[in-house]
Amino acid sequence: MFYGKSTLTGEFEKWNKVLPHGYVEGDWKGNLVVGMHVLLAAVIVIGGPLQLIPLIRRQLPRFHRWLGRVYVCTVILVATGGLIMIWRRAGLFDSIRHISISVQAIYIVSFAIIAVRYARSGRFELHSKWALRLFMVANGVWFFRVGLMFWLLVNGGPVGFDPETFTGPFLTGLSIFSYGIPLSLIVLEMYFYAKKKQNKVFSLFTSVTILIFTVVMAVGIFGATMSMWLPRMK
Repeated sequence: MFYGKSTLTGEFEKWNKVLPHGYVEGDWKGNLVVGMHVLLAAVIVIGGPLQLIPLIRRQLPRFHRWLGRVYVCTVILVATGGLIMIWRRAGLFDSIRHISISVQAIYIVSFAIIAVRYARSGRFELHSKWALRLFMVANGVWFFRVGLMFWLLVNGGPVGFDPETFTGPFLTGLSIFSYGIPLSLIVLEMYFYAKKKQNKVFSLFTSVTILIFTVVMAVGIFGATMSMWLPRMK
């Protein structure tokens, strides 16, 4: 709603309130890439969770297949657009964050291709695993944002980074563990391993880990909703 409203009213410079260097006057090609990136991201936000609902997969298999095709194409386009954005506009992030996001793009494209190949060959158990891996890495920006908001809430403000330049050791670390070495993917692999081995101790450890991350994400979602998302929708 924020991006749509500012675009329809011609106030493109408002993009920079959310995305540093999101709009650059005179750079129509770069601005078009950013706009398409945000628009397609909406498909990921809505379509991804729908793919995870068992009832939809069982009762509406054709819808699941077509939405899966759209989702895969979209995440590849968004990942490619993200690469163009960060490398075309060098001032957007520091070099480590550039590399982390680039690695994330490689994950996304690779996992998407593997998930599709297993689906086409009818190996649906493996397809499900790779689709879940794709879902985790494709939502790296989501985990980055809610992780950031959790950090701001528990610390009562910015700690470990400069809010003006949006640089600092905390943001560098957060980007590494959201994009380059995603904790979300590590936790998912822990879940797969616990499910396979059925070891009580490791299963308990995995369950507690998932619970902790769920609480962190819930706090981050609350913070992002109240301070970032709802105010900009008005």
